[in-house]
Amino acid sequence: MVDHRSIDVGGIRLSFQVSGPPDAPPVVLLHALGEDVTDWDLIAVALAAGRRVYALDLRGHGRSAWPGEYSLELMRADVVGFLDALALDRVDLIGHSMGGIVALLLAEDHPRRVNRLVLEDVAVPRPRAKTTPARPEGELTFDWDMVLAIRKQIDAPPPAWLERLGLITAETLVVGGGPRSHVPQDGVAELGRLIPGARVVTIAAGHLIHRAEPKAFTEAAGTFLGCAVEEGQQSW
Repeated sequence: MVDHRSIDVGGIRLSFQVSGPPDAPPVVLLHALGEDVTDWDLIAVALAAGRRVYALDLRGHGRSAWPGEYSLELMRADVVGFLDALALDRVDLIGHSMGGIVALLLAEDHPRRVNRLVLEDVAVPRPRAKTTPARPEGELTFDWDMVLAIRKQIDAPPPAWLERLGLITAETLVVGGGPRSHVPQDGVAELGRLIPGARVVTIAAGHLIHRAEPKAFTEAAGTFLGCAVEEGQQSW
């Protein structure tokens, strides 16, 4: 059963979903830019067979607060505050795209808090050509000001993000989406080389690996995390 909850962290309301046995080892799922907890529904159900699964709406997304102040460092601080508030001392982290950057920043600065780390289609944090995204029409489930702020950081990341990759002590799995992804796969491979001891696998499904190939992604992540996975998902 999935439980929908919210918690106050430093004056910011964070919404999350939790599932799986309460006494099972915890795993935290961090979504991509413009997504929310529902993006993890299939993966959460599968992992909940052997894990306590927490899927979090990052600030500016979904049902969490839209405070108007945004950065990847603030998102990292929110996640650390979330772990503290729930008394989760050490967790496994799975992060997709932007959520993967938040996860690796947390693993850099708080290595004691992260046991295993799964980074889904995340490239090494190097400067890239700047672009101006166009706002989608209609009502959004995320704060557009957040998108603009975060895209600026992803386009021009602080050098420390790259320099501190060697501080990550968590066992790490880097999952690339292959040639169909818009994320340069040489950057994904480089991230795997720079994180000590990281493993790199490719699931040629494009950027949205866990959505396009949920069975393959869950098997790869579940095997790496050493947890039981619920099989027989009808939508697979």
